[in-house]
Formats: sequence, structure tokens, C-alpha cells
Amino acid sequence: MSNWNMREIVVMSVLSVVFAIVYLAFLPVGKLLVGFFGPIGYDLIFGIWFIVSVIAAYIIRKPGAAFISETMAAAVEVLMGNAVGPILILTGMIQGIGAEAVFAATRWKNYSIWVLVLAGMGSAVTSFAWGYFRSGFAALEPGYVLAMLIVRLISGALLAGLLGKLISDALAKTGVLSRFALGKEMKKQRLDKVS
Repeated sequence: MSNWNMREIVVMSVLSVVFAIVYLAFLPVGKLLVGFFGPIGYDLIFGIWFIVSVIAAYIIRKPGAAFISETMAAAVEVLMGNAVGPILILTGMIQGIGAEAVFAATRWKNYSIWVLVLAGMGSAVTSFAWGYFRSGFAALEPGYVLAMLIVRLISGALLAGLLGKLISDALAKTGVLSRFALGKEMKKQRLDKVS
């Protein structure tokens, strides 16, 4: 983070706190869905728990943004009383690694919609692998486990990748991100349309 400026660190920290609150707010929704659909219920909305990694990386565009923001959000969740406890920080790290790996594969140079969607799916893969061992998915029918993975991949693509892009773009259009990579890119696109 030596090449990060204070604005970027502050924005990433604020995003992490905001989405820690969002993550906690979605826990009852997940429990309700599990009540209706069984274990796959959480997978329907699991992508929401990856969204800060996509948003932070898309706005800041520096190595580590996805990983650090997801890890920070998990740590804040623990401090706010998430019942899972400190192991949640490791879970956040694992989710952040999935998104960070996708951005790293582009050398942190491509932030197209497809890369953001793949980042959400990357978090889905790493979180699912962790959940497979941690939550005992092996005891479930293989077809059901495959369905859970597919649903989580779709959720990661839509709720983290696509929704993350839409939220970030909406913020950038207000001008509050004008000093960040995303805001500068949007300004350049507007100027290109005019000329």
C-alpha cells in the first residue's frame, strides 16, 4: 500500500465499514431463505458478501484493494458482533483473494464489466471451496452441491460484479469520485463523447 494516497485509504476504509453493516443486515435475509430453500438459500444472495471487494477495486484500481477491503469488512463485522466470531476474518480474506486473483490476472489494468463479473465469480469459487470444508458440504448429495456452486457463481456475478459496477458508476456520476481512477475514467469518457 506504499503507493496509495490517504484519500484512497480513507475511501476503502469507509466502504469496508458501510458494507460490513450491509453484510450484517443480510444475515437475517439469508436465514429466511435457508428456511424456505435449505442450504442453497444462502447461495441465492451470497454475492452480496463479495461486493465491497469489487467496488473498492473498481474505484481505486490498485493491487490489494479487493483483498484488503473484504478483509477489513469482515474484521468490522466481527467487531460489530457477528456471531461467527474471529474466523470470519479468515473467511473475508478467502473471499477477497478470489476477487483479487481476477484483477491480478489482468495486472490490475482491466476493469471492464466482464472482469468485474469474473471477480464476483472468483470470490464465489474461493468462498465455496472454503465452505465445502468448513460447513460440511461433502455430506450433501453431489448434485445439490453442484447446484449450490452454480447458484453462488451466478450470485457473485450479479450481486457483486454487476451490482457493484452499477453502484460505483452511480457514485462516480455524482462527482464524489472525481479524484479516483473510476471518476477520472468517466470524466474522460464524457469528454470523448463531446469531442
